[in-house]
Amino acid sequence: MKAFAIWVVSACSAVAGPVFEDRAGALPVQHIYGGGWEHFVGGGVAVLDCNGDTLPDFYAAGGENTGRLFINRTSAPGAPLAFDLGTIQDFTGVTGAYPLDVDSDGALDLMLLRVGENLLLRGDGACGFTRADWGFHGRDRWSTAFSATWEADRDWPTLAIGNYVNRDDPDGPFEACDVNELHRPRAAGYRAPILLEPGFCALSMLISDWMRIGVPELRISNDRHYYVRGGYEEMWRLDPLTPRTEADGWDRVSLWGMGIASGDISGDGLPDVMLTSMGDQLLQINEGGTLRSVPYAFGTYAQRPYQGDDGRPSTGWHAQFGDVDNDGRIDLFIAKGNVDQMPSNAMADPNNLLMQQPDGTFAEAGGAAGIAGPQRSRGAGLADFDGDGRLDLVVVNRRAPLELWQNLTPGASHWLAVEPRQKGVNSRAVGAWVTVRAGEDAKWVQEVTIGGGHGSGQAGPMHFGLGDAQEVQVQITWPDGTVDPWQMVQSDQRIEILRNTPGQ
Repeated sequence: MKAFAIWVVSACSAVAGPVFEDRAGALPVQHIYGGGWEHFVGGGVAVLDCNGDTLPDFYAAGGENTGRLFINRTSAPGAPLAFDLGTIQDFTGVTGAYPLDVDSDGALDLMLLRVGENLLLRGDGACGFTRADWGFHGRDRWSTAFSATWEADRDWPTLAIGNYVNRDDPDGPFEACDVNELHRPRAAGYRAPILLEPGFCALSMLISDWMRIGVPELRISNDRHYYVRGGYEEMWRLDPLTPRTEADGWDRVSLWGMGIASGDISGDGLPDVMLTSMGDQLLQINEGGTLRSVPYAFGTYAQRPYQGDDGRPSTGWHAQFGDVDNDGRIDLFIAKGNVDQMPSNAMADPNNLLMQQPDGTFAEAGGAAGIAGPQRSRGAGLADFDGDGRLDLVVVNRRAPLELWQNLTPGASHWLAVEPRQKGVNSRAVGAWVTVRAGEDAKWVQEVTIGGGHGSGQAGPMHFGLGDAQEVQVQITWPDGTVDPWQMVQSDQRIEILRNTPGQ
């Protein structure tokens, strides 16, 4: 096995360990993701600013309960979080939710994945949502994964939907995985979906230009609990639509795939990938377009509960990178929880908050930060709900109330939130890359994507922890490959960068 280098991140002032305060009491109602075996999986949350006030709101899937929209009413940066209940049609059967601007009118819309017909809801820019008439074929499946992108010369996004077990197969559920779908647009709306076969019980999808060559590809994470044999983690080229194989360097990895997170850990500009599973969570480092699994010493396998006396394997779901203390090193949150009463796996399985250390390894801080608990967590979102530059946390639990945590980490370092926008098609610049640098030694890179995680999506500014840097340079590489010049900005603010396109 190839040896891995341990990188050293540029020094910054010492930051106290992360601290979170329980703010679930700020919600107007308790929200629970409920249901039987069709809701063992799913339980996502869409984080979005649905009314343009710069404060993130969120929609939480409910399973057999109705999904709910929560509107952010926090009064000031650092003030206690506060939310009202939004008005939205009462949809049941929702497993996951993802924000995106489908029709490029500037207002964020919602994709709702369901046990049953999937739905596209059109947003009005004031947190109102109505069912869209875009020719989208919602089908009638058990949908559990989603990603989207704008392909070249298309005015509408391509939508990828992952489906789990085929509920109509009389020989199921084992070895009865359903097909997946690719919904490509026509002139205005959608044609019938292209089926991606065979399916291996998808639980997460992410379209990303993971090789940084201007070619987005679709990664699918699959649950071997139901495909049992013959399945593996997939990567599909979009043009032409073909799966990667071992012949062109795609290693076949089989795991109980639950969620995908993508982030540049080392600062080399390439996205690394975290895959959650039962037992070992798998971090793969991107080395020039080749993904290599890290050794155990990296501290990211998170294979058993870190507190309590339950030594059975953990079950990982949503994963998300984010710099929780703004020290310039991105950290990793993983939602954990038993499927239901699976005796082979831990029952009291606290969520992970893995903090990246100066040498590039990760150390657990969930217990000390105050976010550990015995609930069966599923989807989640890291977002700055109060606008103070510290990432807060929302977590959806199965058969237990939704959690809301406010980040009160003392002495958190500098930060920057960057949102690229463009007029016309693909208003949120999905597929763009945001690069931030401080001097010669520090660089941070993030890609604007839709998907990944577990049933959970996010739209809004890209958050960068900057350590000691009070002034940085920012550069946008737009989805068509156009690169803006560097611009100098001050830290500790949220900025929107509008593309300067000739003729617009």
